[in-house]
Amino acid sequence: MLRLTAALSLAGVVSASFENNLAYLSPSRRHASLAVPISHVQKRQTGSLYTAAEVNFTHGIASGDPYANSVILWTRLSPTTENVASDIVPEGVVPIYGDEGAPPSSRAACVEYRIGTDEALTQVVDSGRAYTSSEVDWTVKFEATNLQPFTTYHYRFNVCSSSKSSPLGRTKTIPSKTQSVPRNIRLAVYSCSNYPEGYFNAYSAVNAKDSADYILHLGDYIYEYKASSTDLRKPLPDRETYTLYDYRKRTATYRLDPDLSLSHQKFPWIPVWDDHEVADNSYKDGSKNSNGEEFRLRKQAAVRSYFEWMPIRQVSMDDSLRIWRSFSLGDLFDLIMLDTRQYNRDVTVLGGSLGGLIGGNKKEVKEQADWVNRTIMGFNQEAWFYDQLKQSSDRQARWRLVGNQVIFSRVTIGVFNDEPFNRDQWDGYLANRDRVYQTLVENKINNTVMLSGDSHAAWVSDMAWSGKNGGYDEKTGAGAVGVELAGSAVSSSSPLTGIVPRWITDPISKLLINKNPELQWQDLYYRGYFEMDIGYDAIEAQFFGIPDLKKRSTEEIKIAKFLIRDGENKLARNPTVGGGVAYAGALKNGKVQ
Repeated sequence: MLRLTAALSLAGVVSASFENNLAYLSPSRRHASLAVPISHVQKRQTGSLYTAAEVNFTHGIASGDPYANSVILWTRLSPTTENVASDIVPEGVVPIYGDEGAPPSSRAACVEYRIGTDEALTQVVDSGRAYTSSEVDWTVKFEATNLQPFTTYHYRFNVCSSSKSSPLGRTKTIPSKTQSVPRNIRLAVYSCSNYPEGYFNAYSAVNAKDSADYILHLGDYIYEYKASSTDLRKPLPDRETYTLYDYRKRTATYRLDPDLSLSHQKFPWIPVWDDHEVADNSYKDGSKNSNGEEFRLRKQAAVRSYFEWMPIRQVSMDDSLRIWRSFSLGDLFDLIMLDTRQYNRDVTVLGGSLGGLIGGNKKEVKEQADWVNRTIMGFNQEAWFYDQLKQSSDRQARWRLVGNQVIFSRVTIGVFNDEPFNRDQWDGYLANRDRVYQTLVENKINNTVMLSGDSHAAWVSDMAWSGKNGGYDEKTGAGAVGVELAGSAVSSSSPLTGIVPRWITDPISKLLINKNPELQWQDLYYRGYFEMDIGYDAIEAQFFGIPDLKKRSTEEIKIAKFLIRDGENKLARNPTVGGGVAYAGALKNGKVQ
């Protein structure tokens, strides 16, 4: 009776504090099975709170999804570095725990945060406390509020009522929606960070330069594969990921990487997933190697883990598993983050070799590619996307940046025919792409820049609606309706697989720009990322290559630079007045220096 009384007393005292931890929420308000019921958590808490000596900040800190007046803060405070092996939490039912990983605990840990305008945190503007437990793998997410627009803040976590603290973090809010932005905004844009294939030197380079206001990650933040015997690093668990424990453990391995950890500590992130956060070439009903009920459970596990471990908000959901969302950064630009992979994509390329380019269901996808009812993002997201573009133009934001996973522009190799060579990209969803172009043209929407990842190569193209909008001139850019900037991978290998020398990759890049009118620059050799310097008059994009992934380093090489001028809807052409310059790959309308 005394034990029951104590348990009920603890449950009553900490109820609100459990609710302050956003990690207990479902990523989707209409997908309740992905939430952790607070009532269940309270019933389990029959022991005392962990003391400061018993817990540690095991996986660093992070911030993300900044608004003008708030930001998400993340940490993990745990009695163990191991991850908790719980299964999916079905509609209010007690989780099922497996034999592997840390066992469930009847005790909770208490976390406090403070955020202020100075590093010493003498000018605190917001603070709070919450409880975490094994049900959410000891993760903690707060929404820090009472913040001012476009302002740098510092924050720190500590174990409640103790001096045990996390490292000091730095974050930044975005400008308010109607604000005139006083200086250019700088973005670093990443994709495809494969832990086994090399060190995360692309993160390290930006950490060292301190050159970004915000970090965008366009997906493939983790990879689900089992590492091979030849891989440089071996993530845990040592198998392909399927269960909630698997995805938690894999993400935890990545977050112990010092360069990724420091990036999260220094910069606010705005991430979105691609396919490998769940499974290779996933779409709404399956993936390359799983489908049916197995895929449904696998996807739920992956999404639950992603929401626990990433500093993202619970989006105002109107349907399930939505991550697509938008941010307004003053009157300078709107950032529209799409999900062209997991939400409601129709069947993509599965099986075969060379990423589905040969064999598999390629013939089926080719036959369906121009079906009017075929969509890469689902019709609900499509309608939302087109509304976002129109609203952004109507409010006269200077630029529209679209965070997207796969290559948007048409790409052909053009050796045997002019057919697109990869229908896992937008080339497999032609009517959907036409609807995007139609929205831009019919509504006279200017200054649209598509940001893409996924391909493990760098591409820069004018966005031109083939055969429409009065045609397109590849020399001058006349007829283009926007620009696509597609970055290489943080560490994932080249689409040509492995380390292929430049004397092979550069001629292939030359072939690609010759066969594709819209494609202005292409590089297959370097892993890397790109940065954007966004002002009212122009956007400057600089692409960086990482010369060596086999050892940790901050070394990088500038491999290209491009300018997009306000109102031109194309890449600037003349290098003498700020146009494109390249130092690797192949460049149209210019010479590689």
